[in-house]
Amino acid sequence: MNDKYQTIHPRQLFLRHLAQTSPGPLSLEIDRAEGLYLYDTDGKAYLDLIAGIGVSCLGHRHPAVQAAVEAQVNRYWHTLVYGEYVLNPQVKLAALLASQLPGLDAVYFVNSGTEATEGAMKLAKRFTGRPDIVACRNAYHGSTHGAASLMNPVDFTLAYHPMLPGIRHIDFNDEKTLDSINHRTAAVVVETVQAESGITPPKPEFLQALRRRCDETGALLILDEIQAGYGRTGALFAFQHYGIKPDILLLAKGFGGGMPIGAFIAPQHIMEVLSHNPVLGHITTFGGHPVCAAAALATLEVLLSTDLIAQVPAKEALFRQLLVHPEIREVRSAGLWLGVDLGEAEKVQKVIAHCLKNGVITDWFLFNDRTLRIAPPLTIDETTIHKACEVLLEAL
Repeated sequence: MNDKYQTIHPRQLFLRHLAQTSPGPLSLEIDRAEGLYLYDTDGKAYLDLIAGIGVSCLGHRHPAVQAAVEAQVNRYWHTLVYGEYVLNPQVKLAALLASQLPGLDAVYFVNSGTEATEGAMKLAKRFTGRPDIVACRNAYHGSTHGAASLMNPVDFTLAYHPMLPGIRHIDFNDEKTLDSINHRTAAVVVETVQAESGITPPKPEFLQALRRRCDETGALLILDEIQAGYGRTGALFAFQHYGIKPDILLLAKGFGGGMPIGAFIAPQHIMEVLSHNPVLGHITTFGGHPVCAAAALATLEVLLSTDLIAQVPAKEALFRQLLVHPEIREVRSAGLWLGVDLGEAEKVQKVIAHCLKNGVITDWFLFNDRTLRIAPPLTIDETTIHKACEVLLEAL
């Protein structure tokens, strides 16, 4: 490092040179990570009760994922833009995904969840020839301009208006609003489990009515499982609980086991429209990067070859059993993914601060600052769940 930076603390460099997203970042200086824990530069351990916002589904530096990354690093990294060369990690990952998703047999790899949303929006408009997209209020699908245009309320987007035109909104779990989906609708973008509202599981009848309405109008159903997928709810994909299937599925976060990768997945006859009139209908330089694809393949293989997903309901039940306190108004959950409603934002922030001081990382939700987020790695064990809940209850 340049000599002039040698005497400056990394936290000062962080605040001076990294673009900030809030006036008061946590500024926790991470030295290393292992399993369920992050460690700061003083060696203090922090139980990661949010898995890096759903990313580290197998914990930090899972041995199988790390081995896959190291093996791929020793073969090749970037080669050419996505879709030109036959790259073994991409091919194997796409084939294994397709084997778990009957009818969804074409995978387009990207770098993140918001890119998956953007690609799916383009695909739906191109395939249907229609101009409009319907999304749910209190949903989050990403922060780039198109994905952010789906957001309502507009607290996080008003400063950037005008947004993408042709976006209309319905209410999650309200069948009466489905009439907004019509023959101008290219697609309906819905989280299978609504996350940033503070964990709102779907009513099965709502998702089934939504599927029927899309079929009636010819609109494509895009299910966002960027957070809900990969075992989080007790199934590999959350939609498998509800007897429906999307036309396009969005994946990211836990998909890479800690490495940055996303995907939108559709039937071949839908996806192929991106290849002509014009060619290169959607392109990406780094999407499906071989090292990230290798990590994602190892992650999926671990989930399919172990009982981690089968353990989710019992772990969810244990959290719910332990999280009982007069200050807790409600616990909403969808597998190993819980929202602990405290009723006031100030209480939530105090609990987050107390937990951090005592070595437990928790968080809140974009559209519900009155609720604590709990979404640990799927590898969390019963003893650690007890420990985490002790700290939470002590904070309350």
